[in-house]
Amino acid sequence: MYRGVRCRKRIALKPTTTNLKRAEQHKAAIEHAIANGTFDYSVTFPGSARAAKFAPEASRETVSGFLGRWLESKRKHVSSSTFEGYRKIVEHRLIPGLGKLLVVDVKRKTVRDWLDGLEVGNKTLSNIQSCLRSALSDAVEEELIDSNPLAGWTYSRKEEVKDDDVDPFSPEEQQAILAAMDGQGRNLVQFALWSGMRTSELVGLEWGDVDWLRGEVHVMRAITQAAKGKAEVTKTTSSRRSVKLLGPALEALQAQKAFTYLAHQEVFQNPRTGERWAGDGPIRKTLWQYALKRAGVRYRRPYQTRHTYASMMLSAGEHPMWVAQQMGHSDWTMIARVYGKWMPAADMDAGSRAELMWNDNAKEGSGRVRPNETAPAGVRRTQ
Repeated sequence: MYRGVRCRKRIALKPTTTNLKRAEQHKAAIEHAIANGTFDYSVTFPGSARAAKFAPEASRETVSGFLGRWLESKRKHVSSSTFEGYRKIVEHRLIPGLGKLLVVDVKRKTVRDWLDGLEVGNKTLSNIQSCLRSALSDAVEEELIDSNPLAGWTYSRKEEVKDDDVDPFSPEEQQAILAAMDGQGRNLVQFALWSGMRTSELVGLEWGDVDWLRGEVHVMRAITQAAKGKAEVTKTTSSRRSVKLLGPALEALQAQKAFTYLAHQEVFQNPRTGERWAGDGPIRKTLWQYALKRAGVRYRRPYQTRHTYASMMLSAGEHPMWVAQQMGHSDWTMIARVYGKWMPAADMDAGSRAELMWNDNAKEGSGRVRPNETAPAGVRRTQ
């Protein structure tokens, strides 16, 4: 094994006892040189096609140097928020932890041992590995390494099951928050609570996205703090969706018309500047914190309005798949995992409607009903 690659070389000698012993000694000498850091592939195997790949100029790049190049190459190909996430991980995690290693010396065990020493949760561990895995995939494309040591592998710790920070506002808290606000701030919060849209999607919403006839809004763009006011397409295909305008959400839009409908493209503005919000940071610092304090409501971040929407819909018995579509999730498994406790519990009669329907179909033609069974409407009991 040399620089994470298993190398096999054929020896043009007959497999006699003497030659096999010579080959074993030669292999031992190579492994000793590798362990001491003195092995030169091109000197030991000068005619090998692989020697060029292991040449010093091709294999001495450090993780720090490579990640610097890689990060810059991603700037034009990913969204601002994704790039900012990569930058933080590269500069604050990967380079301090693995930067001095050679790219060719990055092995799964090395990464696992390093990750095991970090005092972070599984979410952060996953983000770090995702970034590094993507970078190493590009290193394979550049032929710096033969294979990605993180491909098909993820390190995680066993953690206590948490509620994914889901802490929705009760109806009483919602009323108190809205009562403590007025104007554009109240409209924004009321719309957020009854649309389930992400804060970045609310900031990017424009009046042209509102379909008044169908009673829905089309979510097509988002503006994050990292984008610095620049609108970007939503992160995933499922995030581009149509959201049904429920009564309170429609009421908030109608009230917001008086402020921005004729003057600007954006629906919601910062009332202090008269301009589009620049992201969730200004909303949190200049509007949200003060509103919750005036309302006497325990502080939670603005994103909890999205969790509140989900919990309200599910508690009312709305179908989880519909809720997932409204919120921009590709499937409803996450809805069930995160918000499962807000789904109505099955009652004692659960399944009876299906049983009645399919049993009824199975008995067509015979008209027979089992003893002690109530005959469905339209079916005559026979003995």
